[in-house]
This record gives sequence, C-alpha cells and structure tokens, in this order.
Amino acid sequence: MNLLLRLQSVPQSVGKPLYLAAMLGLLALLPSCQTSVGETTSAYSAAKRPTAPATLPDSIGTATELPDSLRLTPIPVLAGVPDSLHQQIQALHASLGPEAAELRLEVLERACVGYLNLRKDGRVSKPGVLAVADMDLPSSEKRLWVVDLAAGQLLHRSHVAHGEGSGHLRAWRFSNVMRSECTALGFYRTQDTYQGKHGLSRRLRGLDVGQNDNALRRYVVLHAADYVSKQHLARYGQAGYSRGCPALPPDQYRAIIKAVGEGGCLYVSGPGLESKWLDATVAAQQLASRGWR
Repeated sequence: MNLLLRLQSVPQSVGKPLYLAAMLGLLALLPSCQTSVGETTSAYSAAKRPTAPATLPDSIGTATELPDSLRLTPIPVLAGVPDSLHQQIQALHASLGPEAAELRLEVLERACVGYLNLRKDGRVSKPGVLAVADMDLPSSEKRLWVVDLAAGQLLHRSHVAHGEGSGHLRAWRFSNVMRSECTALGFYRTQDTYQGKHGLSRRLRGLDVGQNDNALRRYVVLHAADYVSKQHLARYGQAGYSRGCPALPPDQYRAIIKAVGEGGCLYVSGPGLESKWLDATVAAQQLASRGWR
C-alpha cells in the first residue's frame, strides 16, 4: 500500500509523525531492484538525492522531507549531430508551442535521432509520430508528449507514471530485470492493443538490447490507471506508481493509445541511457532522403 494512503488510515492516538518515522525505517529494510545487467542508476545516488527535498502534502499533517531531488540531470551533448539536423529539430521544437516548453531540446533531439534510425532500419513502421517520456522530470509534471513530426504539431501531453522500484517523486533507478517493478529506459515499438484488467492497453516491445528488451515478458504496456488521474494528482501532488508500465491518465489514455498506433516509436528518456539508435549521421541521411516519414 502507498505510504501516503497508510498515513491517512493511522488512528489519531498513534500520531502520524511517529508512524511516518517507523514506516520510513521499515522501507529502508525492504529489498530494492537487484543490481544486474540491464539496470542503471542516475548520477544522483541515494546519498545525494536530498539536495532539493520536496514535502508531503499539507493535508497529511506535519510536512516531511522526501529523499527526492528536483534538480534535473544534465544530458550530454549528442556527438556528431550535423548542423542541418540540429536546426531542423530546433525548428520542430519551436513549432510545438508552449505545451512543449518543458520538453528539453536535448531529449527531443535524441528522440528524433533514434526515431530516424529506427525508421531506416524498419524497426518502427508508423511514420511521422513520436512519443517522448522524460522520466527525469518528477511525476507531478506532465512529462509525456506525442508529436506529429511531419506537421510540427503537439498531439498530446499528459502525466505518466514510473515504476514503484524506480523511485518516489523522481525516478532514479531504471531496470530491465524481471520483477524489478522499475521503469526501463530506451526506445520502444508500440505493438497491438488488447482488453486487459486496465481496459484498453497497448503492448510495447523494447528495442534496446539489455536495457528494455524484457518489456513484452514483463508485460510493460500503455494502459490507464487511477493513480495518474486528476483526482489522485490533486490529492497527493504526484502520480502513483506502476509495476514498470508507463501508465496514463484515465481521461487521456484512449486518445494517446490511438495516436501512437501500432508500429510507432516511444522514447523513454532518463539518466544513464545509452542506445545504439543514437547515430546522428544515419539520422541526418534518413531525414534528407525521406523527411520525417
């Protein structure tokens, strides 16, 4: 059960500050994601994360610091990007308008380079549509964008959950390991849809070997979740946690699942991500010969 939900059910006689301290102590003893091939941890480790703490909502009672930094992790400059490609991506970013202001240009550039490489390689088949999730942003922010590349338009922007094993307000651990309950970074191909326990869902195939290629086996899918609803966000100030799925708001998931379609490209960005699909030379050649399609 979510710690915040537990706090609300604590009898007044116990005292919520005392109960919170006990729960945090127990949480420290719980096993986390296993250190294994396919797991990355961001540069702000558990020891460094408290540099800019957030607080629990006032409705909980006494404000308590959370071990989550709100300082975004710097993104290294992508090597070898030709000026022509960089300028076109800059123009695309500008055309998306104010709703894309928090979509960092460095994240969009990597997403576009990967999309172009994947299109050239035939790994994604739906042309002109790119979904980007910046999991370095806190879950309180709308950090998923769906872009029509050819039209230079933003189709959707929404909140999106990260895995419970990845962190709290900020995700800082990412894993491809089975049963880790972590978000896995990298490029995904959107697969077919089905009706599951969350209703309409779309399967995801991880395209980065060792980083997210267990997605189908882990049942990592796009689906709706009440813990990403407006009501949950208003009450707790952030999204809840999935078991690794990029879960979506109930009032937007159908439109987003339809927009990305089958054979589309989803880029899940976060600290420490490396991908074979970030070849800027190939991307520039693809854009010059075929455009965004």
